[in-house]
Formats: sequence, structure tokens, C-alpha cells
Amino acid sequence: MTITVALPGALRPYAGGRPEVTVDAAGGTVRDVLGALAGRYAGVVDRVMDEQGRVRQHVNVFVDGDNIRYLDGLGTPVGQGSTVTIVPAVSGG
Repeated sequence: MTITVALPGALRPYAGGRPEVTVDAAGGTVRDVLGALAGRYAGVVDRVMDEQGRVRQHVNVFVDGDNIRYLDGLGTPVGQGSTVTIVPAVSGG
């Protein structure tokens, strides 16, 4: 199944400057999408995932506009044609 991954400006250099890429994710979860992404653009996933295989604290991942932190995390299902969006967290006061 083909999934679109939208990338923020900070990650685009690790994906050849592209604002979005498509990947084939057989398993149908965010984990599978990131695994497929790592196969093509390891530099992107290195900045999204920590050494324990979790999404980094200051990174948010959305599936069709819904934050996976409030769904099933990396186990959140994605469907054909879904868009996974990676967004760096913004903090401040």
C-alpha cells in the first residue's frame, strides 16, 4: 500500500530536498511506514526515532491529521492513500 510522508523543512535534506515522499508499507501501521522510510531515507528516521525505537520527544507524527500520541502510537493503522506527517514540536512561552 502506498503512503505519502510529508516532511518538515528540517528533514528535507535527508530526503533529497523533497517536501514529501511515498513509501510502500506492507504492514499497515506507522511503524511499518517508518520502517519503509528508513530503507530509503535512513537520515530522516534517525531524526524521528530514538535509540529505543520510539518517536523522539520533540517530534510529532500525524496520520491524516490525527496525532499518533493520542491513538495507538507506532501501532496506529494507516490505510491506502493515507498521509503521515512528521512535525517538529514547537515549544516556548
